[in-house]
Amino acid sequence: MLIAHLGVAVCAVGACMATIYADQRDLRLEPGKSVEVGGHRFELLRVDRVEGPNYLADEGVIHVFKDEIFVAELKPQKRRYKSSGKIMTEAGIDAGFMRDVYVALGEPLNNGAWSIGVYFKPFVRWIWLGTILMSLGGLVALGDKRYRKKKASVDLGVSAKEGEAHATV
Repeated sequence: MLIAHLGVAVCAVGACMATIYADQRDLRLEPGKSVEVGGHRFELLRVDRVEGPNYLADEGVIHVFKDEIFVAELKPQKRRYKSSGKIMTEAGIDAGFMRDVYVALGEPLNNGAWSIGVYFKPFVRWIWLGTILMSLGGLVALGDKRYRKKKASVDLGVSAKEGEAHATV
């Protein structure tokens, strides 16, 4: 049970920290320009047209920096599916133990600019780690003999003095 309770604590810390320190912005960004969100700098390099097996997409190329050190290259897409004509957004995600960053490509604007959603979520992985620990703790507890119900044996007998049947458990 200790593992499961530790999982509850880890999950709670992750949820609180992700809520308190999350930062997100929906903004207009032109190629070559950058924005700072959650202590990270996001720079839009370009937006290319790419073709997938069943879709056409606009794919942004965004570099992420932390303290001017390159962290990741994200490639969010705005897909248009050929068969149905539906438009879907595929976020670019860089996941880590202490933080996740997401970038979603929105609609094209004037002068080559794009609407972009940038999200910084710290400790999101802790929520998942907490749920894994809770599940693991439950499985370990299932195997512990102390938590199993004991079978009750019923012995029906007749009292010689009283001539009554009584049950012994």
